[in-house]
Amino acid sequence: MLAMMLFSAVATAQNEGQYSHFMFNRLSYNPAYAGSSGAISFTLLYNNQWMGLELQAPVQGLEAGTTPTNYLFSFDMPVSFLHGGIGATLNSESIGYHSNTTINIDYAFRIYWGPGNLAAAVEANLYNFSFNTANLRGASDLPGDPGNPGSSSGDPAISGREVSEFMVDVSTGLYYQVPGVWYASLSVKNLLASHSDALGYQNARTLYLMGGYEYAFPFNPSFKLKPSLLAKAADFSIYQAEAALILDYENAFWGGLGYRINDAFTFLAGVNWKWLRVGVAYDLTTSKLGFAKTGRSFGSLELFVNGSFRISTSKRNPTVSRNTRYQL
Repeated sequence: MLAMMLFSAVATAQNEGQYSHFMFNRLSYNPAYAGSSGAISFTLLYNNQWMGLELQAPVQGLEAGTTPTNYLFSFDMPVSFLHGGIGATLNSESIGYHSNTTINIDYAFRIYWGPGNLAAAVEANLYNFSFNTANLRGASDLPGDPGNPGSSSGDPAISGREVSEFMVDVSTGLYYQVPGVWYASLSVKNLLASHSDALGYQNARTLYLMGGYEYAFPFNPSFKLKPSLLAKAADFSIYQAEAALILDYENAFWGGLGYRINDAFTFLAGVNWKWLRVGVAYDLTTSKLGFAKTGRSFGSLELFVNGSFRISTSKRNPTVSRNTRYQL
């Protein structure tokens, strides 16, 4: 039962959501990014992973659960009197019979250092986990079991209802950037590794390392290459890395390719129009969940929207006063 396999994979160590537009979604990976763009910014993301994958219900007639689906909304802005920026992220995820809603609240303190600026941040993480056991059955409840009495197996984990738990955690990060040239990001999520006894559930301490660079072609500065890299380690036992290369034309159109190790090739494209950026990404699954066989996934789809509003302050003309005693 794939749905149960998916749940068991995340039940003991909750990992963060996975997004192909990670280079445009830095706040969800590092709270120190808050306010770094110098603009009031919001981001919307939708990710449908492993589309077309056929899930098998534990018993015919019951629901089979869902493949991973994520919705994300984030907001951040610089705040001068706080010497940095603030931000917030709302993420909703469903996978199998499990769902998770997360709210992150960020504060980043920023200083100018060298050619760029350095930010250090703290983040409060609020989690609401739920697990719907109504469609689960114990081994003694499966059809064809000679010992099946036709009643519940008595397993306390199969209560036939939705069990939920609220948890709190904290995260931190460092972010350095030379605007328009390069950035480097280091963060640790879920420092407390909060756990739920009711769900047998625990957050994974996850280390994120991210970086990116912008290179303008000398013969035609209208074109820019923007490579980026993301590596993560959950509890130093689960590792993953991905890289992407985007070609941007006059900050109006962009497209690129990416690769997530042992998982997928990514194709990205998007447009910028005034204050709005819209993008789409398609992941071609290369793992055993891919479409090489009937009933496997034919890929993942992600939609991305970002809006940025620059904060401008009008400069006042200096006040001039004259004293007739000094006029000639």
